[in-house]
Amino acid sequence: MTCSSLRTAQLAGCAVVVSAFLLTSCTMSDSGEDNAGNSSRSPAPSSTRTATEPSEKKLTEQAQAAVAAVHKGTLVEAGAERVNDGIHTEPGLSEGKTYRLSLACAGTGSAQLVFVPTNAGTKATVPCDGSVVQQRITADKLVRINVDGSKGATGVVAWQIDAP
Repeated sequence: MTCSSLRTAQLAGCAVVVSAFLLTSCTMSDSGEDNAGNSSRSPAPSSTRTATEPSEKKLTEQAQAAVAAVHKGTLVEAGAERVNDGIHTEPGLSEGKTYRLSLACAGTGSAQLVFVPTNAGTKATVPCDGSVVQQRITADKLVRINVDGSKGATGVVAWQIDAP
Protein backbone atom coordinates (compact mmCIF):
# COMPACT_ATOMS: atom_id res chain seq x y z
CA MET A 1 0.00 0.00 0.00
CA THR A 2 1.15 3.46 -0.72
CA CYS A 3 1.30 6.17 1.88
CA SER A 4 -1.74 8.05 0.47
CA SER A 5 -3.95 4.95 0.31
CA LEU A 6 -2.93 4.03 3.88
CA ARG A 7 -3.88 7.52 5.03
CA THR A 8 -7.24 7.27 3.20
CA ALA A 9 -7.94 3.92 4.83
CA GLN A 10 -7.11 5.35 8.28
CA LEU A 11 -9.41 8.36 7.72
CA ALA A 12 -12.24 6.11 6.57
CA GLY A 13 -11.77 3.89 9.63
CA CYS A 14 -11.85 6.91 11.95
CA ALA A 15 -15.01 8.20 10.27
CA VAL A 16 -16.74 4.85 10.83
CA VAL A 17 -15.73 4.75 14.52
CA VAL A 18 -16.84 8.36 15.13
CA SER A 19 -20.16 7.76 13.33
CA ALA A 20 -20.85 4.64 15.40
CA PHE A 21 -20.04 6.53 18.60
CA LEU A 22 -22.38 9.41 17.70
CA LEU A 23 -25.23 7.07 16.79
CA THR A 24 -24.82 5.15 20.05
CA SER A 25 -24.71 8.28 22.19
CA CYS A 26 -27.83 9.72 20.53
CA THR A 27 -29.89 6.63 21.34
CA MET A 28 -28.75 6.15 24.94
CA SER A 29 -30.22 7.91 27.97
CA ASP A 30 -28.18 9.27 30.85
CA SER A 31 -28.76 6.01 32.73
CA GLY A 32 -27.32 3.98 29.84
CA GLU A 33 -30.59 2.44 28.65
CA ASP A 34 -31.42 2.31 24.95
CA ASN A 35 -34.08 4.85 23.92
CA ALA A 36 -34.01 4.31 20.16
CA GLY A 37 -37.36 2.52 20.21
CA ASN A 38 -38.87 5.01 22.67
CA SER A 39 -38.55 8.15 20.55
CA SER A 40 -42.28 8.89 20.83
CA ARG A 41 -41.83 10.17 24.38
CA SER A 42 -42.76 13.81 24.52
CA PRO A 43 -42.21 16.35 27.24
CA ALA A 44 -45.03 17.20 29.60
CA PRO A 45 -47.38 19.79 28.09
CA SER A 46 -46.50 23.30 29.15
CA SER A 47 -50.04 24.55 28.66
CA THR A 48 -52.14 25.52 31.66
CA ARG A 49 -55.26 24.03 30.06
CA THR A 50 -57.28 21.97 32.50
CA ALA A 51 -58.63 18.51 31.78
CA THR A 52 -62.18 19.90 31.60
CA GLU A 53 -61.42 22.32 28.74
CA PRO A 54 -62.07 20.89 25.29
CA SER A 55 -59.07 20.60 22.99
CA GLU A 56 -58.72 22.71 19.85
CA LYS A 57 -59.27 19.58 17.77
CA LYS A 58 -62.54 18.83 19.59
CA LEU A 59 -63.73 22.44 19.22
CA THR A 60 -62.89 22.35 15.50
CA GLU A 61 -64.88 19.14 15.07
CA GLN A 62 -67.88 20.65 16.92
CA ALA A 63 -67.89 23.86 14.87
CA GLN A 64 -67.45 22.03 11.56
CA ALA A 65 -70.20 19.54 12.40
CA ALA A 66 -72.61 22.38 13.18
CA VAL A 67 -71.90 24.07 9.83
CA ALA A 68 -72.09 20.77 7.93
CA ALA A 69 -75.52 20.05 9.42
CA VAL A 70 -77.03 23.05 7.59
CA HIS A 71 -75.18 22.56 4.27
CA LYS A 72 -77.37 23.03 1.21
CA GLY A 73 -76.41 23.67 -2.38
CA THR A 74 -72.94 23.65 -3.87
CA LEU A 75 -69.96 24.23 -1.62
CA VAL A 76 -67.99 27.28 -2.73
CA GLU A 77 -65.50 27.75 0.11
CA ALA A 78 -65.11 26.59 3.71
CA GLY A 79 -62.64 26.60 6.57
CA ALA A 80 -62.02 26.77 10.30
CA GLU A 81 -59.79 29.11 12.29
CA ARG A 82 -59.02 29.91 15.90
CA VAL A 83 -61.27 32.69 17.15
CA ASN A 84 -58.14 34.65 18.11
CA ASP A 85 -56.84 34.44 14.52
CA GLY A 86 -60.22 35.26 12.97
CA ILE A 87 -61.40 34.72 9.43
CA HIS A 88 -60.28 37.12 6.74
CA THR A 89 -61.18 35.86 3.28
CA GLU A 90 -62.00 37.21 -0.15
CA PRO A 91 -63.83 34.29 -1.76
CA GLY A 92 -64.08 34.08 -5.53
CA LEU A 93 -67.80 34.83 -5.90
CA SER A 94 -69.58 35.63 -9.16
CA GLU A 95 -70.78 39.21 -9.37
CA GLY A 96 -74.53 39.65 -8.93
CA LYS A 97 -75.10 36.13 -7.54
CA THR A 98 -76.42 35.36 -4.07
CA TYR A 99 -74.70 32.95 -1.71
CA ARG A 100 -75.28 31.66 1.81
CA LEU A 101 -72.64 31.98 4.52
CA SER A 102 -72.94 29.66 7.53
CA LEU A 103 -70.81 30.21 10.64
CA ALA A 104 -70.50 28.30 13.91
CA CYS A 105 -68.18 29.02 16.81
CA ALA A 106 -67.34 26.50 19.53
CA GLY A 107 -65.66 27.78 22.67
CA THR A 108 -66.34 30.81 24.86
CA GLY A 109 -67.30 34.40 24.12
CA SER A 110 -68.35 35.54 20.68
CA ALA A 111 -67.06 36.84 17.35
CA GLN A 112 -68.14 39.70 15.11
CA LEU A 113 -68.98 39.18 11.42
CA VAL A 114 -68.40 42.13 9.08
CA PHE A 115 -68.61 42.39 5.28
CA VAL A 116 -66.69 44.72 2.98
CA PRO A 117 -68.42 46.32 1.21
CA THR A 118 -71.04 46.57 3.94
CA ASN A 119 -73.92 46.09 1.48
CA ALA A 120 -72.69 42.54 0.69
CA GLY A 121 -74.21 41.19 3.94
CA THR A 122 -75.41 42.09 7.40
CA LYS A 123 -73.08 42.64 10.36
CA ALA A 124 -73.73 40.00 13.03
CA THR A 125 -72.53 38.53 16.31
CA VAL A 126 -71.56 34.85 16.28
CA PRO A 127 -71.85 33.32 19.79
CA CYS A 128 -69.24 30.66 20.60
CA ASP A 129 -71.87 28.23 21.86
CA GLY A 130 -72.02 25.96 18.81
CA SER A 131 -75.11 27.57 17.28
CA VAL A 132 -75.12 28.38 13.56
CA VAL A 133 -75.43 31.92 12.21
CA GLN A 134 -76.40 32.23 8.55
CA GLN A 135 -76.16 35.25 6.27
CA ARG A 136 -77.08 35.86 2.68
CA ILE A 137 -74.24 37.35 0.65
CA THR A 138 -74.80 39.37 -2.50
CA ALA A 139 -71.55 39.39 -4.43
CA ASP A 140 -70.13 42.62 -5.81
CA LYS A 141 -66.86 42.71 -7.70
CA LEU A 142 -65.04 41.71 -4.52
CA VAL A 143 -66.43 40.67 -1.15
CA ARG A 144 -64.27 40.49 1.96
CA ILE A 145 -65.53 38.52 4.97
CA ASN A 146 -64.01 39.35 8.35
CA VAL A 147 -64.80 37.50 11.55
CA ASP A 148 -62.90 38.68 14.63
CA GLY A 149 -63.16 37.32 18.15
CA SER A 150 -64.43 39.61 20.88
CA LYS A 151 -62.07 40.39 23.76
CA GLY A 152 -61.43 37.21 25.77
CA ALA A 153 -63.11 34.90 23.24
CA THR A 154 -61.51 31.48 22.75
CA GLY A 155 -62.27 28.50 20.57
CA VAL A 156 -62.71 27.77 16.89
CA VAL A 157 -64.98 29.34 14.28
CA ALA A 158 -65.95 27.30 11.21
CA TRP A 159 -67.52 28.76 8.10
CA GLN A 160 -68.92 27.65 4.79
CA ILE A 161 -70.18 29.46 1.68
CA ASP A 162 -72.78 27.66 -0.42
CA ALA A 163 -74.25 28.55 -3.81
CA PRO A 164 -77.95 27.73 -4.16
